[in-house]
Amino acid sequence: MEDAYAAAQQRVHQLQHHPEAWGYAGCTVECIETHISWLLLVGGHVYKFKKPLALDFLDFSTAALRLAACQEELRINRRTAPHMYLDVVGVEGDGSDSRPWRVKPWAAGDAAGAEPAVLMRRFDQQALLSRRLEAGCVADEDMDALAEQVARLHTQAAVADVAQLGGALAAPSPGHAATAPVRECLAALALVLPEVAPGQMGDLQRLEEWCAVQQIALKEVWAQRWRGGHVRECHGDLHLANIAWIDGQPQLFDALEFNPDLRWIDCMADLAFLAMDLQARGRPDLAWRCVNRWLEHTGDYEGLQVLGYYRVYRALVRARVAGLQWTQLQAQRVDTVAQAAHAALRDEAQRTLQRYLALAVELTQPNAVVLWLAYGLSGSGKSTHSLPLVAQRGAVRLRADVERKRLFGLRAGQRSDGIEGGIYTPQASRQTHERLAQLAVLVLKAGYPVLVDATFLNPATRTQFMALARALQVPCRILAFEAPLAVLRERVQARQRQGEDASEADVAVLDSQWAHLQPLAPDELALTVHVDTPPSRWTGMHCCPEAADLGAGP
Repeated sequence: MEDAYAAAQQRVHQLQHHPEAWGYAGCTVECIETHISWLLLVGGHVYKFKKPLALDFLDFSTAALRLAACQEELRINRRTAPHMYLDVVGVEGDGSDSRPWRVKPWAAGDAAGAEPAVLMRRFDQQALLSRRLEAGCVADEDMDALAEQVARLHTQAAVADVAQLGGALAAPSPGHAATAPVRECLAALALVLPEVAPGQMGDLQRLEEWCAVQQIALKEVWAQRWRGGHVRECHGDLHLANIAWIDGQPQLFDALEFNPDLRWIDCMADLAFLAMDLQARGRPDLAWRCVNRWLEHTGDYEGLQVLGYYRVYRALVRARVAGLQWTQLQAQRVDTVAQAAHAALRDEAQRTLQRYLALAVELTQPNAVVLWLAYGLSGSGKSTHSLPLVAQRGAVRLRADVERKRLFGLRAGQRSDGIEGGIYTPQASRQTHERLAQLAVLVLKAGYPVLVDATFLNPATRTQFMALARALQVPCRILAFEAPLAVLRERVQARQRQGEDASEADVAVLDSQWAHLQPLAPDELALTVHVDTPPSRWTGMHCCPEAADLGAGP
């Protein structure tokens, strides 16, 4: 295997430094190395070669296995980036006069014996979401577009059948499918940590204990997730360096091709990777904005029961990958000229492992939960101005307008004109508030703060949710969103003209709300923070003295 690896490494080195031999005269070839691949970037294309490795989670040891992996990579990535993934090609020859380099499409049938590679369309590396975030080029609203793309992948992905357990998937049970990868990560880290980060062995032990407790507690939840169709053919490696911003839209690429067990997973495990990576890069607010938008699209609030576990798992994955990179770099022998650069790469891998392991420990800490009720007339800014609060506090937002439409089989942006009897009857409103209450209990028990976004103009509805908070022994706060009537009218009319919001309230509805508005009771006022919403962003926590007591935050 070592000879095969050395030969493959030499091939890539020759291809990089002799581009004229394979049709790219005058071009500079850039090589990017990952722990399992080499990528040659030349002209407008990328050639991605698999390393001839046999690891505990993949097997690229033969050309046939590497070819199968290339073909699988093409298939699964064309789901989200069809214009980026062009073909599987074979590269043959050695650059000599007798055996010049040749690149052939594999489908042509005459590339047998060649080294397979995935041919991709090249894009500017500054388009990577990881680079854009570093450059400060990611807006809050970008997370909405990203969440929609991820939700689209998940809702359209093939659903795993329980029959796949023990067959196409190696795991014998739903619980094993969720726990085995974590155990493998912990075992791999236990081998490398004494050399790379001996001071964090205690962290590893705490993580082992926490994961063991979670694996027992979540056993039935995982079985329910399988039965509910939430285990699907996902992306599998959904971190920021595998997302590019092209033509103003996010493109998900580099889905995990080499191990179906790591791709046929709970959709929440896929989302957790993205959320964890955003938090690791110092932007938990963007993580929670993305999570909330994904939840609105999918309605999978039950998945929050396993989100915490999967976020820890994903941090362990990144730590494990960094450990593998460190081990490979430690084993390599380089010439004197390259020693400094090589040592810098090894040290960076060490720091990365340490950082992700520390994050995994941080993610095991429980959140302090609170129930917020967003109270206010239509157009008062509840949905718009609560978003920063939700993102900053790591909370889950439940929107009455969205959940009302979901009850009637409508998407958030769909109009309800075709629904017989309408969706705004007293009975429909009761059903909506019952559903919001059920979801609030679910989210609070899963360990996350909740903001329920409804008008809450009916005192009985407020009483219902305040009683719910008392029953669960969590703090409850009312956020009273307020604006002058003229401003409310203007906002409602503008929203109607745009026709993109889940709310269908018009000026007539607003006028009726205004005419029947009842003041909050004294006991409610004691729990209330007043938020004036003419500003374009949430400022209540900073400009209102009362906002200092918004309830516990994570």
